[in-house]
Amino acid sequence: MDALMPVMTWLDERIADPQMVQMAFAVLLGLTIFALMIALLLLVVGLSDPLRRRLRGLEAETAAASAGGGGGASKPTGAVFGQWLGPMGERLVPTEEDARNRIAQRLRRAGKRSPGALNVFYGTRLAMTVVPPLLMMGVVLPFVRVPVATSIILLVATALAGYLLPTFWLERALKQRTRLLRRGLPDALDLLVVCTEAGLGLGAAIQRVAGDLEVSHPELADELNMFSMQTRAGMDHKAALRDLEERTGVDDIRGLVTTLLQSMRFGTSIAATLRLYAVELRDKRTQEAEELAAKVSTKMLFPLIFCVFPSFFVVAIGPPLLGAMRALAGN
Repeated sequence: MDALMPVMTWLDERIADPQMVQMAFAVLLGLTIFALMIALLLLVVGLSDPLRRRLRGLEAETAAASAGGGGGASKPTGAVFGQWLGPMGERLVPTEEDARNRIAQRLRRAGKRSPGALNVFYGTRLAMTVVPPLLMMGVVLPFVRVPVATSIILLVATALAGYLLPTFWLERALKQRTRLLRRGLPDALDLLVVCTEAGLGLGAAIQRVAGDLEVSHPELADELNMFSMQTRAGMDHKAALRDLEERTGVDDIRGLVTTLLQSMRFGTSIAATLRLYAVELRDKRTQEAEELAAKVSTKMLFPLIFCVFPSFFVVAIGPPLLGAMRALAGN
């Protein structure tokens, strides 16, 4: 609050002039209408292009088919929103290749691998930036008596929160998917060891393990199924493993891919390599668990000091203190 006091003081000084207030409100309203018109223009331009409309229809049909829907099934909600948000964000995609590839890679690692995921992400950012301030300006602020300075701060804060919210969602989805992939990797390694020792090749073993993990670890099964489809389509095993490493971004999977590539290069046994890596992964997980257990005592120190000890002192020392105070008052 102390940091906002100079801003509030400056706004109060400007609000003292009625003409300045009217001008500021007119400028803010003009900027909001301009942003809304730009969003509508991008939406109309994207929807009016027949080629893009046909491509979005094919993407929606592919997504519905991969989800298990039939040809006459209704479109999923995500596909419907994607058809509206994609054209809005298509013009907002960065022209710099590095920035565009960085966001596309993070979306891919979060499990959003559709061709229009990048456009939908930026369209969602635009909608979250424009729509909540408009709703607040048209629905909330006319019926709530707040100062003009507070209204402007609320509108700016709402727009800023809407702009940053898709990025926070992407980071959370990425962390959650990484955690789920790391959780399912030990089971996959054990199954891979059993399959390779039974005589299956690497591609057949990964395909079998992907089918077995569809219920318990669907995220990892999805990545392994992608590897199987790439190899069946003609991609080399090494290139498919490299793509698996880049697509997931998990350190444990990166170590597994490196181990398998070295085994292929030197001609060693895949089963023995997988068994050794499974042992190393178990040791690593055990060390991580021991490290977390060692941190428990330090993390419990602050709750004990600030939550448990005060109540303990009140219960243990409170009655003697009350008796001493009573005795002193009697004397």
